[in-house]
Amino acid sequence: MNDTVTAEPLAGIPDDIENRARAILERACKQDLSIVTAESCTGGLLASLLTDIEGASHAFERGFVVYSEKAKSELLDVDPAVIERCTAVSREVAEAMAQGALAHSEGAVAVTITGYAGPGAPGDEPGLVHFGCARRDGRSWHREEHFGDIGRGPVREKALRVALEMLDQAVC
Repeated sequence: MNDTVTAEPLAGIPDDIENRARAILERACKQDLSIVTAESCTGGLLASLLTDIEGASHAFERGFVVYSEKAKSELLDVDPAVIERCTAVSREVAEAMAQGALAHSEGAVAVTITGYAGPGAPGDEPGLVHFGCARRDGRSWHREEHFGDIGRGPVREKALRVALEMLDQAVC
């Protein structure tokens, strides 16, 4: 098994994000940990980032893109009643997504992102994003961010940074 992650630059990804992802993957490889992602408002950007870095195949197990409420329920077993009661952008759903991602994979660590990257329905807060992170050993984390109405691209970039911070904490 090769624990070295190649350092070829990725197009369009800020260096600090790429460097952090590379460091996390290197640690995950050394610890024989695999990572699972479940993403909504980032649409698979985190999974794409992790798989664009050479040497990640050992550390990245799979990614779920669950943009709709139905996808969250069907692919990750998030209870529709929880979505109805708490909304799809909530702590409860982010945490349920993390547990569902672990249940439907061989991954050791799951990180989830659900939020409003841009304008949503009336009453939705642009830039509100919930993150979940869970390990098979039972540890879990949640984070709520209010990035504001800064646009889809900036919200998604900030969401990547937070998700990587959580992964950094989980892969220690």
